[in-house]
Amino acid sequence: MYANLRESHPALFANPPGAAFEILTEPVEVRAAEEARATDLAEAGMPAFMAETGVVYADPFFMVVRDAVRTPAGSLGTYSRVISAGNAIGVVILPQVGEGIVLVHHFRHSTRTWHLEIPRGFGMPGSDPVDDARRELLEEIGVSATALHDLGEVYPDSGAMGSPVRLFYAEVSDPPSAADQEEGIDAIRIVSPGELGRMIRDEEITDGFTITAYTRALLRGLLPASAPETL
Repeated sequence: MYANLRESHPALFANPPGAAFEILTEPVEVRAAEEARATDLAEAGMPAFMAETGVVYADPFFMVVRDAVRTPAGSLGTYSRVISAGNAIGVVILPQVGEGIVLVHHFRHSTRTWHLEIPRGFGMPGSDPVDDARRELLEEIGVSATALHDLGEVYPDSGAMGSPVRLFYAEVSDPPSAADQEEGIDAIRIVSPGELGRMIRDEEITDGFTITAYTRALLRGLLPASAPETL
């Protein structure tokens, strides 16, 4: 799987000039890096298999990759990262209907709690992010976008995540018609842009994608540049 990933997505294994962590591919160098990491793990009382390189976990949505690396000083070791399946681009959509922004009340397994956030989802390998964004809107709030504005890419966690996510601002003409309970969504809420700003300020919204999409849409003039509404 690791060899196939290197062949199909060489950009994920590029070593640009001055790279702080050079990815190693020669078998002798890879083995030396694994052994160096295994030694460090043993000193910390951890098992040697945690130094093994390659695709160490994969499912239909993402994979965990562990690379052999070398630093500019010559130190050897391994470094792990998370890549979406097929290096697909996830999508996040900030939908506006009338004067309001559409939020979903979503239970997230990873945090074991509920979040107010905008629709989002995994992309499909090889698909157009615009198509993925339209599909996610239909799945999560039951309406189509009359227009989509590309807000560009972001990396959710550059320390661990290797795949980007594409942000969109969507103009929606019809009010949301459904909540996808199978996806953990139990309610839909529509708030003004100013109220959304207040909720972000007051930590009622802690979802990073929602905060990022709101900020980028605001800075690009798609939302009114008003102060967050007060209580």
